[in-house]
Amino acid sequence: MPTCASRLLRVPLCVLLVIAASVLAAETPTPYGPVSLPFKLYQVPGAPVYYVIGHSGVPGADNEGHTSNAGFVVTEEGVVVFDALGTPALGYRLLQRIREVTDQPIDRIVISHYHADHIYGLQAFKEHAGDPPVWAQRQALGYVDGTASSQGEDAQRRLAQRREALFPWVDESTIIVPPDHTFDTGTTFEVGRISFELKHLGPAHAPGDSIMLVKDYGVLFSGDVIYKGRVPFLDSPETDIDRWLQGLDYLSSLEPQPRYVIPGHGRPSDNLQQAIALTRDYITYVRTAMRKAVADFVPFDEAYEATDWSAYKDLPAFEASNRGNAYRIYLEMEAESF
Repeated sequence: MPTCASRLLRVPLCVLLVIAASVLAAETPTPYGPVSLPFKLYQVPGAPVYYVIGHSGVPGADNEGHTSNAGFVVTEEGVVVFDALGTPALGYRLLQRIREVTDQPIDRIVISHYHADHIYGLQAFKEHAGDPPVWAQRQALGYVDGTASSQGEDAQRRLAQRREALFPWVDESTIIVPPDHTFDTGTTFEVGRISFELKHLGPAHAPGDSIMLVKDYGVLFSGDVIYKGRVPFLDSPETDIDRWLQGLDYLSSLEPQPRYVIPGHGRPSDNLQQAIALTRDYITYVRTAMRKAVADFVPFDEAYEATDWSAYKDLPAFEASNRGNAYRIYLEMEAESF
């Protein structure tokens, strides 16, 4: 009978390395508990601009809450971070990746919009990166400090939900970090002689939806104004599909066109029009189908079953989001008809 050791000796070295890497990944410690999934850092070709890519789907134990993208720009005088990911542990891992590239201080963190999968990582920067200032569009304040009739209650409900769905990565010690600085329609700034532009395109997917252009390098961080490779999320009373489409039109008309687009979810692209296409086409398709159903007095369930979803049914998050998206738009089209 072969011993365990003798069997192990016959395993190819490459397999052993993969196994070892998996074990190490499973034991990656952070001040917010261990994390196990790979966390690869990518670089925009020819520029000191870096990013990480979230897993497709909705936040859950299988992806440890890592569903959104985030990135950073290294300059001579500091680092500008865009979005902070969906758990404090993920925010800490992003900070670790930054420190692998540079020891420059974190100059600021720009948040595309105040949704859980983009902001819970701020806690790690607050507690382990010198508490750098957080910038966001003014409507983020409603999410953090809202009254009973505003976003504040939604923020607390979402935090309670994530404490269950993402435990132990989100727990009772997880906090929502508010912005330190806000802007209205947009603002510009320079760090280390690199020019940045922030522009509010919401309410679209969320009230504060904003983009960041890194002009010197032709890079666009779009936040959730652009989804690439997964079904966009429309099922929220805060979503404004008309403004969302206007925002996509604005991006489409940019001159010069950004040479590289890092979306809020999905793979980056070196073609702006292609990056925009899925989000624009999906929103337009859902609205057209639901508008026709309302005009023809077709009940929602019947309309949903009769709609051809074949172009989208194989995309990540389809099962989780598509029916809710369609119902939300159906109700909007119904309200418009009165």
